[in-house]
Amino acid sequence: MKKILVVYYSRSGNTKKLAEAIVEGAQTIEDVEVTLKSVEQVTNDDLVATDALIAGSPVYYGSMAAPVVDMFAKSVAVRKKMENKLGAAFATSGHHTGGKETTITGILQAMLISGMIVLGDPLKSGGHYGVGCVGSPDEEALTSAQALGSRVASLLTGRTTLGTSR
Repeated sequence: MKKILVVYYSRSGNTKKLAEAIVEGAQTIEDVEVTLKSVEQVTNDDLVATDALIAGSPVYYGSMAAPVVDMFAKSVAVRKKMENKLGAAFATSGHHTGGKETTITGILQAMLISGMIVLGDPLKSGGHYGVGCVGSPDEEALTSAQALGSRVASLLTGRTTLGTSR
């Protein structure tokens, strides 16, 4: 059984809604155990125990919220144990030019520094850095979030291999 950890920080509840949709998508794939936690609940043991990490944040000045930065800063102690785990990201903002892509790439950069293998969203959802939305996620954003969760779970379990869609 492969393990996926979906983590988020959410003050308004919007980022949590996207996280929950990602969990729903991941749970459509057999042989995965998906855990949802706020970043304040995440320990380094949680990070080490997972096979894939999907992290999300609202945009704060074009970047991750401080609690998400703090989670990654603390993970330096287990950095070498994160190598080759799958990683993906998502973000919410208050404005359509609010910095979702810079926030997502910041999360992906933190994952790359730990040697993780990072994924963007599937082509059917836009094929960019990850899932994002403005304000409360609409149906399109929720569908994209589910697709991201499903993509990570599919790759993790070998139902889709890197470089080959089945």
